[in-house]
Formats: sequence, C-alpha cells, structure tokens
Amino acid sequence: MCQIQLTQLQKRFGATPVLADVNLTVEEGEFCVFIGPSGCGKSTLLRIIAGLDDASAGDIVIGGRRVNDVAPARRDVAMVFQSYALYPHMTVYENMAFGLRHLKLPAAEIEQRVRRAAESLHLTALLDRKPGALSGGQRQRVAIGRAIVRKPKVFLFDEPLSNLDASLRVKTRVEIARLHRELNNTSMIYVTHDQVEAMTLADKIVLLRPLEGKSGVASVAQVGSPLELYHHPANQFVAGFIGSPAMNFLPGVVASAETARVTVRAGDALLSAAVDAAGLAAGGAVTLGVRPEHVVAGQGELVGRVVHIEHLGEHSFLYLDTALSPQPLVVKTAHGDVPLGSRMPFSLPAESLHLFHADGAAARRLRVPADAACVPA
Repeated sequence: MCQIQLTQLQKRFGATPVLADVNLTVEEGEFCVFIGPSGCGKSTLLRIIAGLDDASAGDIVIGGRRVNDVAPARRDVAMVFQSYALYPHMTVYENMAFGLRHLKLPAAEIEQRVRRAAESLHLTALLDRKPGALSGGQRQRVAIGRAIVRKPKVFLFDEPLSNLDASLRVKTRVEIARLHRELNNTSMIYVTHDQVEAMTLADKIVLLRPLEGKSGVASVAQVGSPLELYHHPANQFVAGFIGSPAMNFLPGVVASAETARVTVRAGDALLSAAVDAAGLAAGGAVTLGVRPEHVVAGQGELVGRVVHIEHLGEHSFLYLDTALSPQPLVVKTAHGDVPLGSRMPFSLPAESLHLFHADGAAARRLRVPADAACVPA
C-alpha cells in the first residue's frame, strides 16, 4: 500500500512563510491534482513530497514510512518536470535506461523495462533518435517513460504539458490518463494551472489559495472530486476559481430565511435559493452565485441587455448588463444569434443558485440542477 499523508505541513524560505498547515491524504492508486493561482505553492508542495525541498514543519509519510529525512532517490517516487530534462547527447533509449544503469540493474532487465515502457508510450520507433529530433509531445513522453521504467510507487508531475501546444496537450493528457489506468495501484500527483487538465484527469483535486492578510502564504481551500468542487464549492473563492467562465456573483441582502429556502434582494429583484438557511437572518449581507450554463435565457421576468457575445461554435457566451450586479451576467447558450444591444429575458432557478455568507463560506445546497452529473467544457 502506498498512501501519501501530509500532516500539519509548513514551509518557510528563511523568515518568509509559504505554506501553512497543509493536511492531505492521497490514497493508493489515486490521481490527485494540485491547482490554484500562480504563486500559491503548488510546485513547492510537490517538491517537498519528492524530497527536493525540505518541510519547515510537519510530517510526510509515504507508504506508512515517514520520509522527512529520507533522500529523494530512496523515497520510491519519480518526478516528471515541465522542462523534460533530457540528455541531448543521448538517444531516447539511453535517456530511459540511464537511471536504471545508475542503479546497476542487469542489462536484460533494463532492456525489458525500456522496451515495455516504450511500447506503452508509442516510442518504440523513436528509441534510436536523440531529443533534438523529437517533437515537444514526443520529448514529454520520453520524460514520462524515464519515470515509468523505475517502477515507482508514486508519480509526481510538475506542469508537464505547459510547454505543448493546444492539440498536443489534449493528446498527451489522454495518454497520461491511460497510463494511470494501466499502472493500477500507482498513485499520481499532478500540478497544473489548467482547469481542464484538473477536471478531466483528477480523482481528487486539491485547490490551494493564498491566505487573506498573509501575503505569499497559502493553504488548502478545498479537497474533493472535480464534480464536488464544481457543484458544491466550500466557499466563494473555490466557486470563483473553478469554472471557465467563472461563476456569476450577485451581491444582495437576505429578505427572508426559511428552512429550505432563502430569498435575497439583489438589485431591484427578489431571488430565491434552495439552500440551508442555518445562520442566516433578514438584513444580512450575502452573495448569490450562478454558473453561466444554469442561467435560463429567453424566458423569465428578469431582463438584461446584451453587451458582448463570444461565439465558440457549439455554444456562445452572452454578457448581459443587468440591475443585479455591477458586472455583466455571463450566460451560456446554444443560440448566440442575437444582436448586440438587444434586451433578453432570463430567469435564475432556485436550485441553480449558490449562496455565500458574508465571510465567503457556502450555504449547503439542498437541490442541484438536473445536469449536475456533467461538467461543462
């Protein structure tokens, strides 16, 4: 079993704190993705697990063994870097075999491991080439293959696709997902700034956020499955970070609070949200949230003026100027053939609305839209 546990983990560079009290468990075989704003410590946390950086406090346990003082080479982890880090004077075969030769494994075993990894990554025809003769996607696969041949218990990926163009990112993302399935019980931790990568690859997402009032210090905002973070964000930060375009936020004041329904005055409208009313009272400041795909366009008593349109082929995003918020309301629709400046009716169903307390914490949603099993692209 190779469970990874981080307990009260902290990191400081000199007197400057970077990570505060990170508690996390990655189960055996899980694909865990670290995501968050730039500079929130995603890569630093990964490097601490790998042993490339030391923790300032707390414990790192891999497979039941505390590894704080264990050298990186003895932690049974393999890391794939953003920069590939291939030896330019070596062939693909030699790059993949280099670490195994350093471990003084028998030549026959090295041959078997390299050939098997090359076959799984579609690199067999490229084994005699040098990195300079490969595309970016092929080089990244070689870097992954170099990690595979070591048969580690844990794979660590530090933004491995960020140097690739859009089409190659999709292809390599699919290959990484396939690799995870084929390696069965091997745990993977993957750092990215790309939400699509996080939502499509992860069994578990760890969203990091900077701590308010502590410049440069980050902590865990929420841990959960992609759908859990999308449909049940723990707070307004998570709701605003996960999803593209971001969730619409509408500031308001509680008009009435019943057990399973809260009515909020936002601008000149009264909106009802199907949320737990615990801790809410009339007159309290709150924020409503709604995903662009959950705004019902073309019908309803609310009206907005179309100020911008983004056409993306199968769907469009309409930006509506409304009395609900100073910011345009973003609406996802399959019908984008409306003129700029036109007035459009819309509605906000109670089950589609999120509600956030004044401190940003989310009220528990009691119902979710019928399409909650699907995350929009």
